[in-house]
Order: sequence, then C-alpha cells, then structure tokens
Amino acid sequence: MSEFTQFVSSSGFANIDVRNIALLILGGVFIVVAIVKKSEPYVLLPIGLGIILGNLPLSGLVDYTPEGSDGHSGLFGVIYHFALYKWNILPPLIFLGLGALTDFGPIIANPKTLLLGAAAQMGIFAAFWAALLTGQFEITEAAAIGIIGGADGPTTIFAASRLAPHLLGITAVTAYSYMASVVFIQPPLMKLLTTKAERAIEMRPLRTVSRAEKLLFPSASMILIVLAVPESAPLIAMFMIGNLFKESGVVPRLFDAASNEVLNIATIFLMIPVGAQLSADRMFDLQTISILGLGLGAFAFGTTTGILFAKIMNIFSNDKINPLIGSAGVSAVPMAARISHVMGQKANPNNFLLPHAMGPNVAGVIGSAVVAGVFISILG
Repeated sequence: MSEFTQFVSSSGFANIDVRNIALLILGGVFIVVAIVKKSEPYVLLPIGLGIILGNLPLSGLVDYTPEGSDGHSGLFGVIYHFALYKWNILPPLIFLGLGALTDFGPIIANPKTLLLGAAAQMGIFAAFWAALLTGQFEITEAAAIGIIGGADGPTTIFAASRLAPHLLGITAVTAYSYMASVVFIQPPLMKLLTTKAERAIEMRPLRTVSRAEKLLFPSASMILIVLAVPESAPLIAMFMIGNLFKESGVVPRLFDAASNEVLNIATIFLMIPVGAQLSADRMFDLQTISILGLGLGAFAFGTTTGILFAKIMNIFSNDKINPLIGSAGVSAVPMAARISHVMGQKANPNNFLLPHAMGPNVAGVIGSAVVAGVFISILG
C-alpha cells in the first residue's frame, strides 16, 4: 500500500494546481481556435500544445540541467536552452523561410510604402517607454517587451533571448497571440481612424517590376542594413538570402527547402518549446499581466501610427494612398495586409489593396528586425 501511495503522490495528478489547470485551458483555447477557426494554425496549434505540455507537473519536459550537475534535462528544455537561449538559431531560420516566400515587388514599385512600414514601428518605442515608466522593468527588459509592438514573433524571440531571456516565453507568446488576433484588433481601429471615403480610395495598379530589380533590391538592402546595424545581420541576412534563392530562379531545390522543410522544422522546434515556457509559476505575476497589456497597447499604437502617417502623406501627395494600407505596416505577414484588403473592399468592391498593403507589411518585417538590432547593439 505504501508503494501505491508513493506512486500516487509522485504523479502529476497529485501535484497539479489551479494555476496549471488555468493554463491547460488556455492551451486548449489556442488549439481550438487553430483547428475550428483556422486562425494562424501553424502558430497557435504548436504553441497551444507547448503550453499544455509545459503545465503537466513532473513531466520534466521543460527542465534544463547543466552538464555535470545532478538532475536531468527534458526535451523542450534542451531545445530552448541551445536553439534559442544559447545559439539563437531558430528565428534566423524562420526568416530564411519567410524571405523565400516574400515578394519585394510592391516595395520596389512604390517605395513610399517603406515609410508606412517605418511609421508602424512606433509601437515598439511606445511599448519600450511605457514599460520603463511602469518602474517594473529594467531597460533591457523594456527593449525586449517593446519589440512585441512590431507584431513579429521571430524578431521578438531573437531580441528577448539576447536582452531578457527570462521573459522570452511570455513575450513570444504575447507577440504571436496578437499576430493571430489582428482580425479582431485592427478593424475597429481602422474604422475609427478613417472615413468611408478614405477607405474607398482606389490606388493605381503597381507597375511591373523587372527581374533585375528584384535581384538588386535584396542584395543591396542586405549589404546596407548589415553595415549600418551589424546586430541585425542574423535576421536580415537570412531574410534576404531566402528571397534571393527565390528570385534567382537557379536554385529551385534550395528555394523549396527554405520555404518548406527548413521553415516547417524550425516552426516546430520554435513554437512548442516557447509555448512550454509559459508555465504557471511564470504566468501568474504582475509583470506578466503588464507585458500582456503593454503588448496589446503597442500593437494598437503601431496600427494607429501607420494609418495616421498614410493620411499625412496624402496631404502632400497628389497620388492618394488608401490609409488602410498603413495598418499593414506592422509585421504580421500577411494577415495585416489581407485585413487592409478586406476592409477596403467593404468600402469599395472595386478596391484591390492586397498588393499595395504587402509593401508596408514586408517593410515592417525589415523595420522590426532593424530596431531589434539597434536595441541589441546599444543594450545587449
């Protein structure tokens, strides 16, 4: 009987508490939204599974014990420690795949959209200063939290692992959660900040971009950005390399690998361990609640500044920009661009904003990576 009692007391059932149960439910919500609503399933499903596995007591999956010491290391703990915390290789691999899936044509055809992408990064700085003003966070922690405002999950992970590793789990889950929630967060702000007439503005079709331009842009951008902000090199270099694999047309196997196998494997090994870091003892404290609030505020602020900057540009330009594409300056690719397109079509069925919105959307990816590099250069 004593052996049975010992077995029961050492089981997860005997050690689970209300906080674990709450997070198990949260993980379940992520999974349901991914499967039923089909909302960002490649993000929410593995993160939800990670949250559930990270909150099953005594599993040891998230443990990491340095070599030579007592104890054991769990699968997710090892992946998290080496692939994210120590080597930080998974976010750049994600960027390689994203680059292979990216078309720089809209930016090249309409370079003004780069400004909209830059304007939407104001959410990063708003969250950074707000985090400092709360008095709860050190400056490096505030910088890691600020990157959430770019709505770019891999960049958030990359910056947090360098600046505030202890916040990596919550900042990553917050960034990805808000990326998946753009369909709920952005439309009310877009309606509030624009008139129906502005949302109905039809933009001229983009010019055809030559193959030479598509090869020159990522090459020149990679060189100039890495020279200016060396700490952004892992993200920017891999992003541009992936794009050059695509645009060169001579390495189809490398393009296929980057956009499929590499991206899919990196996604698995990134999302599940990150979700598993969201354990009960880390989730239920004032700092975590503050990060959730700051992340939401930053995302809303970035959307707002993108829209308002587009309206300001229209004051000085005869070639009017539909302000809705300014909201796509956040780095949630391609969800934010699709929302701009849908909102535009509701106001004017003849509107086709998707190619125009992809310009600031891709610019936002580049912008958030550059800002992360600047933060790391100064504070890391």
